[in-house]
Amino acid sequence: MDSRTPLIPSRLRVWLGLSVIGSALSMSVIAEAETPQPIAPVTAKLESEPCYADGWPEALRCYRVPVSEEGDVALSVLVAPAVDSGQSEPLYLLAGGPGQAASDLARLLNPLRKLNRGRDIVMVDRRGGGRSDAFDCGLGVDTPSSIELFTAKMAACYIGAGQRPLTINSRQTVDDLETVRRSLGHERISLWGGSWGTRTALLYQQWYPDSLQSLVLDGVAPIDTKVFLAASAAESSLQELEEACSEDPVCAGFGEWRSQLDTLLRNWSDAQASSFPDPFTGRAVDEPVETWMLAGAVRTALYDPAAAAQLPFAVSEASRGNYAPLSGILGLFADMEGGMSMGLTLSVACAEEMNRIDAADIARDAEGTFIGDMFIRVFVEGCKVWPVPPQPYDAPEPREHPVLLISGTADPITPPKYADEQLGYLPNQQHLVVQGGGHINSARGCVPDLILQFLDQPGVPLNDRCLADIRRPPFAAGAFGPALIPELALPEADSMLAGDKSAGETPSSEEVAGGDQP
Repeated sequence: MDSRTPLIPSRLRVWLGLSVIGSALSMSVIAEAETPQPIAPVTAKLESEPCYADGWPEALRCYRVPVSEEGDVALSVLVAPAVDSGQSEPLYLLAGGPGQAASDLARLLNPLRKLNRGRDIVMVDRRGGGRSDAFDCGLGVDTPSSIELFTAKMAACYIGAGQRPLTINSRQTVDDLETVRRSLGHERISLWGGSWGTRTALLYQQWYPDSLQSLVLDGVAPIDTKVFLAASAAESSLQELEEACSEDPVCAGFGEWRSQLDTLLRNWSDAQASSFPDPFTGRAVDEPVETWMLAGAVRTALYDPAAAAQLPFAVSEASRGNYAPLSGILGLFADMEGGMSMGLTLSVACAEEMNRIDAADIARDAEGTFIGDMFIRVFVEGCKVWPVPPQPYDAPEPREHPVLLISGTADPITPPKYADEQLGYLPNQQHLVVQGGGHINSARGCVPDLILQFLDQPGVPLNDRCLADIRRPPFAAGAFGPALIPELALPEADSMLAGDKSAGETPSSEEVAGGDQP
């Protein structure tokens, strides 16, 4: 196999890593944590040292911030200092998952560069995540390839971890975030949350309202929403892709690719699973690609419009026995390997999300969808070997902070309706909806500029007409990507350079094809 990472381990980890996030992107309140935990005292001025993070070329300030009363637990905090010494409140970036590291969000600094001119941007790796003693249970390139092997690995990790699985929760995370704010000497802060990070931000708003200036929530996971019931959201995303494809001259040529996908998943055989090509070597995979992995690849692609644009062609080819394009889509996400801390993920997900989902919920959500219960099954089985006490939330109370909500209409896990229907207790909200947008849209088109305008003038309604300029990427027309469109010449130039053609002649519809164009 290729030295980068075998296909199957990567697939299970990506399947889990994109649980809610990420996104991108935590939840809370155990019975004994319904009241705030003691905040670690700020004892001395923190010292920083320069460091770097993947995706951002400039030096960051790195801190180790003590968050326990004894001082024996410290979090990794990365700060991108404001160019002009910071005239505005800092913006903290909260990662998704649960289990993603905030330090992995450094590449988001690129589209937020204008925002970074006037305010510090802060990334805090929560306990058990990223550079803060990652609770990953030793999962990496040797991630088990099946649900059964995965649960066995997690069961062994749980047994060997002592009390740690019981101590990680969102109350702790939010209290730690408040300790970091105080330790860095920040007064009011603003929060950007992506996917599960929006849940963390909403909980911080509930518990520390006096420390908060405003919220930017991208891919909203409201406190009262069972976001792990994701099958119907994924189905809606796929249906929107199908409709967009039918309106595209090139993509429409793939015909009934959606019904072909249903047939492929329904009839997937052991022989097909064993002969599926590895995306890096092209050779048959060492371990079979099971049906749930194939469905997971489709669901994962829906997070990213550029990946989703390849699905109709890939499925059409797979129906003819050519699995290479579909394998290539799986390979797009191989670099996510190691991005999630699975001990952290299960501690939070099992106690704060799966605790309020029952078999009837799963059946209703799965009915009539391409993925059925295949996504949530990983967590159902994982939580059986990861016993943690339920951690229910209190009903959220009204808050007056300015809130900017960002959604994509084709988001397969946090659709716009979550933001529209579950946040009525936040009266000062604005909602940006990107047509055809997937999961996390803060870096697309004019959205970074709108975020900056909101943070600078949170009480002023945004002019969001520029969102209409954000289009779906062109659909793949073949193995080499989208169809090329001939460059249109001015009629006058056309008549002078090609005298035998009519000056007013325009290309036919067949010549101008290949996805939505800007």
